[in-house]
Amino acid sequence: MEDGKLLIDDPKTIKAWTFYDWANSVFPLVITSAIFPNFYDYVTTHEGTEFIGHNVTFFGREFENQNIYTFIYAFALSIVVLISPILSGVADYLGNKKRFLQFFCYLGSISCMCLFFFSRKNIELSFIPFITATIGFWGSLVYYNSYLPEIASTENQDKVSAKGFAMGYFGSSLLLIICLIGIMVFKKNPVTGEGFFKVEYSFLLTGLWWLGFAQYTFKNLPNQNHSLHGKDKKDLVSKGFKELRSVAKQIKKLSQLKRFLTGYFFYNMGVQTVMVVAVLFARNEIIWESEKAKTTSLIISILIIQFVGIAGSFIFSKLSSLLGNIKALMVAIFIWIFICAFTYMYAYYPIHFYIVAFLVGFVMGGIQALSRSTYSKLLPETEDNTSFFSFFDVMEKLGMILGTVTFGVISETIGGMRPSILSLIVYFVLGFLILLTMKKVMPEKSAN
Repeated sequence: MEDGKLLIDDPKTIKAWTFYDWANSVFPLVITSAIFPNFYDYVTTHEGTEFIGHNVTFFGREFENQNIYTFIYAFALSIVVLISPILSGVADYLGNKKRFLQFFCYLGSISCMCLFFFSRKNIELSFIPFITATIGFWGSLVYYNSYLPEIASTENQDKVSAKGFAMGYFGSSLLLIICLIGIMVFKKNPVTGEGFFKVEYSFLLTGLWWLGFAQYTFKNLPNQNHSLHGKDKKDLVSKGFKELRSVAKQIKKLSQLKRFLTGYFFYNMGVQTVMVVAVLFARNEIIWESEKAKTTSLIISILIIQFVGIAGSFIFSKLSSLLGNIKALMVAIFIWIFICAFTYMYAYYPIHFYIVAFLVGFVMGGIQALSRSTYSKLLPETEDNTSFFSFFDVMEKLGMILGTVTFGVISETIGGMRPSILSLIVYFVLGFLILLTMKKVMPEKSAN
């Protein structure tokens, strides 16, 4: 760090930055994708080993259990949308965004551990740590992502972003395998009392992994130790929203960045909704031989997504260097449209879901890494990266809220999750068409 600025393309700094992906990616895998959704579905549909149905009483009203899950997730994201502009503004004015990164990391990791106490009998209270863990994860990413244009040159941002996602896929997969060994080999039998590993221990391990490995990032990632806005620290809360409005005005003048964000809003709505509902969809819409086969097959499919995702991140990074970011993103979106159409029409048996899992893994990491680096490349020259990434975060979360709520409402209204897939196809098509309008040469920064 020189004169308060981060060194560009410094290997030690980049390693420290990407290592946070290794640390925090266990949350979206173990908690929102793999073990917790399976755990939640089982404990809300069974009394002991007896199946009692999919309906859950929540604040006196009955819902299908998978729809409550999507609504709660959307509620947590709504809180992130409300607080991230405030906190990004405060971080910029105080000049200590690494401290905010640490705060949200600790909030999320400790909340994961508290999921150990999740119970159907106290489901309203049980969802509180899920909400705070979600806030911790997404809140920390505002500050984490804002480091990218500060630590990597424009030509290296695709590669560094992809490396971060690959680190996340590998690290989270490793923890998932550890948890699966515990569950499948040493799981405690509630009837006989044999074994010692409860499924809930996975949530403790997730929190400890996130908290522990993040210390490497906190130790080696330099802090922006100066305020971008002088010594005026009055009305810090309102200044966050003022910064957001200022960013919005700047984006209106940058046609390519505005178009990209609009397209991103729609296609990411589809991507993030898939990440939230995939396991619950498979548990309820795919025909399985038994409960054990269902759980085992779903875990296998998630591991497929993870390891194929590592390769996919780098393949799309390479594709972007050949075709440009926008065209590479359009290729990924087209694959997503095919995935949704195939799932809606043909995915009724496990073999079909394995095919879907392979394709999702191939494009999942690629589209996320490219989206992050493309936005970073299109930013104007500024030191106020946190506010710009806060705006990016707000756009992302608003799309996720709309996507998950729409999915849940359609499912609750029509019955079953399959018809909701049609809404995802609409989101991806809209995103594709908007990116299609972007020029080949991008005046803000070369992202194509």
